[in-house]
Amino acid sequence: MISSLPPGFIMVLGALLVPFLPHIIRQVYMMILILISSYSLTLGFGIHSIINIMDYEFILFQSDALTLPFAIIFHIAAALNVIYGAHEKHWKQHVSIISYSGAAIAAIHAGDLLTLFVWWEATAFTSVFLILAGNSTRSYKSAVRYIIIQVISGMFLLAGAVILLLNDGNVLLTKFDINTLHGQLIFIAFGIKAAFPLLNGWLQDAYPEASEIGTVALSTFTTKLAIFCFAKCFAGTEILIAIGAIMTFYPIFFAVIENDLRRVLTYSLNNQLGFMIVAIGIGTELAINGAVAHAFAHILYKGLLFMGMGAVLYRAGTCKASELGGLYKYMPITAVCTIIGAISISAFPLFSGFVAKSLIMSALGKEGLVLVYFMLLFASAGVLHHSGIKIPFFAFFAHESGIKTKEAPKNMIVAMIIASALCIMIGIFPTMFYQILPYEIIYEPYDFSHVVGQLQLLTFAAFAFICLWHFKIYPPELNSTVLNSDWIYRKMLPGVLLPLLKLINKGNQKLENKINSTFSKFKLFFYNYMLNNKVFDRDAGPDTLIVIQIFTVFLVIILSQVYFF
Repeated sequence: MISSLPPGFIMVLGALLVPFLPHIIRQVYMMILILISSYSLTLGFGIHSIINIMDYEFILFQSDALTLPFAIIFHIAAALNVIYGAHEKHWKQHVSIISYSGAAIAAIHAGDLLTLFVWWEATAFTSVFLILAGNSTRSYKSAVRYIIIQVISGMFLLAGAVILLLNDGNVLLTKFDINTLHGQLIFIAFGIKAAFPLLNGWLQDAYPEASEIGTVALSTFTTKLAIFCFAKCFAGTEILIAIGAIMTFYPIFFAVIENDLRRVLTYSLNNQLGFMIVAIGIGTELAINGAVAHAFAHILYKGLLFMGMGAVLYRAGTCKASELGGLYKYMPITAVCTIIGAISISAFPLFSGFVAKSLIMSALGKEGLVLVYFMLLFASAGVLHHSGIKIPFFAFFAHESGIKTKEAPKNMIVAMIIASALCIMIGIFPTMFYQILPYEIIYEPYDFSHVVGQLQLLTFAAFAFICLWHFKIYPPELNSTVLNSDWIYRKMLPGVLLPLLKLINKGNQKLENKINSTFSKFKLFFYNYMLNNKVFDRDAGPDTLIVIQIFTVFLVIILSQVYFF
């Protein structure tokens, strides 16, 4: 019976009991849910569960070589999140984390677009509570913007799925042609969740406003689900190479001047996603292995860095570089674990980032993409600056902040030590790590050129930081706000549209009544059209697509009205 259920579903369903359990039992119970869900890893590849609705088959549970590594790391990350958040006494965040993790795990096992859509939206609605748990006016507003953007992503995915269903009679999750309408809609849906350039504002807007345990969970699932979907559906799509290269490049400059260290990590997250997108755009077996390996390693070391900054926030009450420093004396274990995460993300030899990133750089070299190769090389040096050095340096060293605090709670320390150990193990034993990747691989990351080249890059990048810091050229830590693409919909559009709507409402009540009447007529028309033309039948006409697209636009407008008012 359990083998027929989608992996992760037992976690979502089991989350309903979490509020009724005592604190200690609750932690054990959630770990048991994760263990039961991980049973799916033993079932092998193939389709394990299908349901039939209205003569359409929906694949609830399928597994293949691409699914396996994501399923493994998602289960590991879910367990680490439970351990890391064990000090939290209230049940709300625990329910959100276990159901959010389960929804993401179920999503990667979906075999069709409509099943994926259900879990796609479930990840949004379960994760938004982690942002609300920030318990501030900023977090509440950010949560509203976050859920609207995530739902809009789902609307694009649903529109693409419906068009594909009407055209081909199936919605199988397979490789799509970006030159088709449904392919473009699905591409945009994935791109929003992957935080593409100009679509990335929600990432830096929402993640730093979540609770200390919420940000760790958020950094794991949403964007990596998008990476999985791109690898599944758009591998070898060349435009992804350009998009990914831009993603690796521009967040570096934001991260260097950002004061909030958790927000620095979100820019770094955006940068690291770019490496994965470039690899997916290349599309070769080596490149896809590199994208998957990087996603796997990234979940561990980026989660570790967020754990370190979450512990600092929990104890010191702030994550701003201008207010921190000297904490290594009071939080030595947290400092060491954060440094391990920083070394890993910087791709030092013998750490996880090195054995994962080497695959991507080798794939670029084999394809002769010289410009992109050097862009990613520059981005790698930037990673050392903003994540490898800036995060641990300003949090634990730099100037003396005068903050005297305790070490992180024991459960946080345990989670950080486990994540640190995994980062080191992957770096020391890359052959074992490579065995779970989608394609068979014979690759040696520790050859002379790789090791020497990376050490040279890291040495010169570190030397540049030291010089900039010594001569006071490095941007100072200022308590300021860095403007990002979210400013467009967060500030500009409300600033322009709200006064305009108030003017219309005040000066022309007849126009407002006419708009309401038109919208009511549209709803009646749409209902009658759906009823009379049976738009979900296989024989529906092509004009149905126009109606569906118009309705999708109206849904977006309604969501926008909710946001503005």
